[in-house]
Amino acid sequence: MAPMNRIIIDTDPGVDDILAILLALAASPEEVEVLLLSVVFGNIDVEACLRNVVTMFHIIDEELSWRRNHGLPEGFASLKSFRPLVAVGMEKPLADQLIMADYFHGPDGLGGIHSSHPHFTPQETWRMLFHPSSEDPTVPQIATPAGRSSLPGDYTSLMTPSKTPAHREILRILRENEPDTITVVAIGPLTNIALAAAEDPEVFLRVKELVVMGGAIDLEGNVTPVAEFNLYADSIAAARVFALTSPQPSSTLPPNPPYPTEQHLPAYPEPLSRKLNLTLFPLDITTPHILYRSELDSKLQPLIQQGSPLASWVRAFLRSTFHKIESLVPHEESDSEPDSSRSTGLSLHDPLCIWYVLTSSSPTWLSSLSEPEDIRIETSGQWTRGMCIVDRRSRRRATEATEIIPGDTYDWLGHGKGNRIRRMRQSPGQEIFAGEMLRRIFG
Repeated sequence: MAPMNRIIIDTDPGVDDILAILLALAASPEEVEVLLLSVVFGNIDVEACLRNVVTMFHIIDEELSWRRNHGLPEGFASLKSFRPLVAVGMEKPLADQLIMADYFHGPDGLGGIHSSHPHFTPQETWRMLFHPSSEDPTVPQIATPAGRSSLPGDYTSLMTPSKTPAHREILRILRENEPDTITVVAIGPLTNIALAAAEDPEVFLRVKELVVMGGAIDLEGNVTPVAEFNLYADSIAAARVFALTSPQPSSTLPPNPPYPTEQHLPAYPEPLSRKLNLTLFPLDITTPHILYRSELDSKLQPLIQQGSPLASWVRAFLRSTFHKIESLVPHEESDSEPDSSRSTGLSLHDPLCIWYVLTSSSPTWLSSLSEPEDIRIETSGQWTRGMCIVDRRSRRRATEATEIIPGDTYDWLGHGKGNRIRRMRQSPGQEIFAGEMLRRIFG
């Protein structure tokens, strides 16, 4: 039976990125096939992101051996059925100042685990597999088509490294498959996505759905008072991608930066054959989906005592994350006893996007009542970079393309202009998701 969903995950691992990828790889082959992990800068630099991806496969390989030796169901059926490609993408934003989230995710993206628990990290002989100029004669290499290579055996048998830039791998996959068969799940800055869309807009628009974790609409930001990190990290890339949802992309395309940049992307040709189908998961819906420390410990501690490599690894980097959350969030004084089970929690921003892909047919997923929404990304504000802008005015809108509304600056009220975003507002259950995620990953 063919998988219901064939996906590309564009990611900047990152604590919750790793949980999201694990959730996808642990699904059944009937639910999903992960075609590509497209790595981008973001939470930390792109090379550290890549190391976290490779380490994850190393840990999964050890976990599969451990489960097999203990007579346990191995899990990770999708991963065992479909070996994903791994490709490296952009190391900096199109034009914005490079900002990373290492203050939260740690210097290596996983709470410093590569230093504190070095036994989890594989030897770095894998690096030469991802870079065209890397040649290490001590590491055996087997060439495969389309510029890809892999090593025999070991954890590398679970993935296929690519030396092709990530945005070109995205385009290749979309080009080689029928339109509306590939979903892209973007859980990092949108730089790789913007490059793919700029290089070949019509091929990129063959995508079935672009699922984006990013933005804040009616909630405060998490990197500035108004901006969420992914859209802030490369606001120009985000604005360009969002513009593809418009019947007239030029109406929301960001202006060219007033200073020279290495990545100056051209305007999209018009007309395009179709609009981008973009589903947005802003902080408004992701933040309440929380993994509490007590729930994590309850699930993982027995597995750790039995020797599970995956449980030990995940618990190690999440312990650091919970400590960081406690240091960032002030504790309110209260006369009542605190609920220790609810004292520290991690919002599952990125995993929620994967859960949506796996369960999108459920009628309990609800989008905004005003769908589609004209959500635009601020790219030039001193204090508002990456902010999601929506028109909250009660103004009459044009009903015909030729109608001009007086005082309509920047075409917020025009017919056939502005973005068309599907924003999710409700999941099948924020109270059940963390447990469901842990069950799927750890059995």
